[in-house]
Amino acid sequence: MANTAPYGSWPSPITSELIVAESIGLSGVRFDGETIYWMEGRPREQGRNVLVQHRPGSTTLDITPPGFNARTRVHEYGGGAAVVRDGSVYFSNMADQRLYRHAPGGEPIPLTPTNAGHRYADGVIDTRRNRWIGVRESHAGSNVENAIVDVDLVAGSAGRVLAGGNDFYAAPRLSPDGNRLAWLTWNHPNMPWVETELWVAEVAPDGTLAAARMIAGGSGESVLQPEWSPDGVLHFIADRSGWWNLYRLEADILALCPREADFAQAPWAFGMSSYAFADADRIVCSYWDDGIGHLAMLDLRSRHLAPIGLPYTDYGSVHARAGQAVFRAASPKQAGSIVRLDLVTLRTEVLRRSASLGDELASYCSTPEHITFPTEGGKSAYAFYYPPTNPDYAAPAGDKPPLVVKCHGGPTACSSGVLDPRVLYWTSRGIAVLDVNYGGSTGYGRDYRNRLAGQWGVVDVDDCINAARYLVSDGRADADRIVITGGSAGGYTTLMALTRNVFAGGASHYGVSDVAALARDTHKFESRYLDWLIAPLTGNEELYRDRSPLHHADRLSRPVIFFQGDEDQVVPPNQTEVMVAALRAKGVPVGYLLFSGEQHGFRKAPNIMRALDAELYFYAALVFRTGLAF
Repeated sequence: MANTAPYGSWPSPITSELIVAESIGLSGVRFDGETIYWMEGRPREQGRNVLVQHRPGSTTLDITPPGFNARTRVHEYGGGAAVVRDGSVYFSNMADQRLYRHAPGGEPIPLTPTNAGHRYADGVIDTRRNRWIGVRESHAGSNVENAIVDVDLVAGSAGRVLAGGNDFYAAPRLSPDGNRLAWLTWNHPNMPWVETELWVAEVAPDGTLAAARMIAGGSGESVLQPEWSPDGVLHFIADRSGWWNLYRLEADILALCPREADFAQAPWAFGMSSYAFADADRIVCSYWDDGIGHLAMLDLRSRHLAPIGLPYTDYGSVHARAGQAVFRAASPKQAGSIVRLDLVTLRTEVLRRSASLGDELASYCSTPEHITFPTEGGKSAYAFYYPPTNPDYAAPAGDKPPLVVKCHGGPTACSSGVLDPRVLYWTSRGIAVLDVNYGGSTGYGRDYRNRLAGQWGVVDVDDCINAARYLVSDGRADADRIVITGGSAGGYTTLMALTRNVFAGGASHYGVSDVAALARDTHKFESRYLDWLIAPLTGNEELYRDRSPLHHADRLSRPVIFFQGDEDQVVPPNQTEVMVAALRAKGVPVGYLLFSGEQHGFRKAPNIMRALDAELYFYAALVFRTGLAF
């Protein structure tokens, strides 16, 4: 018999300490022969990224030695920090951003010079010419310069430029015979999910590039993830139909599987992969349909897409070889995991889980519901609703739960409705969670992404407010106890929404308060993003003022808690501190936690724990008023 207690007051075994102890980040899955590698981000090791190896029939083995952190700061968001070839690892080290070679049984050896101001990412190995080819971001001069470079694997170097002159480069991919190189490039003010260009060049005998030509992209088309098939045919993803679909280059560009679904997500990090070649005639691919992820096999001869029935709803980092595939997958009941799939028997093996709460806590998992709700202009938007769930407690009849409205970052990112212990932290205490995929989110086609063009701070805010009102009208949330929270762009949406006085309080995790200051003082990758999200700053100063929470602080009267890393180069600490000062000056209840050694997003266990607990305590004391048991 469950105990009766008001929503929001339920004791829970899912503590911040348990979450951090049992949680790691998983990314960068890849094959090297039959050996599988992936990257683990470990909060208990101060957020260190470790490359892990798994050989068939053996246990996992850490490859990155103590004292090294396999992480790159290209674009600040990183990704693609390591590549493996014939057992040797080539990786970027966080502390000095140098490129290292790490041969089996040896110590990492630097390939690039010290104190050169360069960062490296997204590399491939050219075995014929014994070199690394990848993206270099140079901070050596007054301007940040990006290019595709090569680095000799024996002699090393700072990198010889193979392709340069544009603002950004990504995804250099060498054909199987080593004779051609494909890559992506784009220029300000575009972001890669807005417009990119796909180029291909011949590789000359001296390793330089010749006869470069643009294959696809430009004119508002986003091209992503170029890959060569085993027989040397170039494939890629493009949104020319309004959806990120698969294409290949023959005499002309051929659509492989036209459908109203996205076969990619916004590439905030390097090395993202949503498809891979099982062989020359088949592709293992993931796609998103109405916010739900699927895995399928695409036959390139018949162009038939056959779903692979697995118990997951989100997929990423897809790779394949010789009858097997490996990927990161998650579902509402299973946290993100590294999964190996036998492509013949369709049997799966979980190699690593990002979180393991134990069977005894399975009954505390809240199953999300993908909801569609009405919003401005007669349109619809989407969210995942997580109801309060705790087998030990039930609420009194007629009681309605507090609600936490979550705003994802990006803002061109998405929420996927999978098991996340940080969501269960709330729902197991009797607090509902609503994770909103507001207009601008990926996974719903280009038109949905483009709702945010020029409308950041309007569409996202309207959608979060309307999502909360929808649950209130449906009787699933207490209208007087709704808070809003988000990180980065989600923190901005949070602050803008709080000026509308719909929410009872909120939390901004490294959020933007002054968009004009951000336009002048952020890193290169996003330095012109606001041109698309709002408008060019020059000539639109009043619009920027109107879209800045800082200039509406007089309208914000609800309690707010702020969390910030002191080394954040994406949203600098002054963005938070000016807002904190403005609210304190007018007597609004404010909390502010500044974490030493943290950047954009928290990676260290003590800081993750403190941020979770502080946000809960803040709401309990000032908003929920439920006598919450800790």
